[in-house]
Amino acid sequence: MFVLPSSITMASIFCGFSSVVMSINAAGARPEYYFQWAAGLLVLAGVFDGLDGRVARATNTATEFGVQLDSLADVVSFGMAPAILAYRYGFFHLGIQDSHLRAAGWAACFVFTACGALRLARFNVQVSAVDPRYFVGLPIPAGAACVASVIIWHPTPPSVTFWAYAFALELFLVGLLMVSTLRFPSFKKKAASPRTSMVTSLSIVLVFAMMILLQQQFFIAFFTTYVLLALALNVAWKAGWQGIEPPQDAAEEPEIVN
Repeated sequence: MFVLPSSITMASIFCGFSSVVMSINAAGARPEYYFQWAAGLLVLAGVFDGLDGRVARATNTATEFGVQLDSLADVVSFGMAPAILAYRYGFFHLGIQDSHLRAAGWAACFVFTACGALRLARFNVQVSAVDPRYFVGLPIPAGAACVASVIIWHPTPPSVTFWAYAFALELFLVGLLMVSTLRFPSFKKKAASPRTSMVTSLSIVLVFAMMILLQQQFFIAFFTTYVLLALALNVAWKAGWQGIEPPQDAAEEPEIVN
């Protein structure tokens, strides 16, 4: 039973590695096919990432080894793999004629990867000190999904530099959201009441219905909505709105003065 959560984590690493392979294979014929596969594998890696922790808690097999393995897997599958995909998709071909674009893409992909690693390090040290209902900063799997959703929606690489620079801007913004102190709903905490449970179940049904309806456009619509609603929620809290209870973090320990 203790092997099961780690096996799921290894499946996430396999998806991240395979996404990199697909990004490399896109150098040949039918690049759109390989880019779409590379992006889809990142989404699948996110599914496995969400399952391993739940399986560990459900089977009472959570270990410190599993926690560390999961963090390393996230760097590979949601930090390095989407950055390689983004560079290969958005900046490689156009960058052959435009050295400034290639440099901008290189920088944007590095910033995305670095911010993802910083986000994971902060999560590991703050996990017991923050409200479990919210993430501090955009979770790195969601950041990777923001990149992958663009490619799933439009697998053909940008043909003009304007859209390539816009893609670079997205990478910078997603990276900054990951290291920000803004709060994003985690959906990890179990429903506290039957009413909340019913609303959650209806939301899941709605998500699947939208997936069937929107198909390739679903992921970009879903993650754009998630980010915008989270930003609006943070602004509302700053304005004093209490309709949804704001995060209640553990109090900081008082400083000891000698």
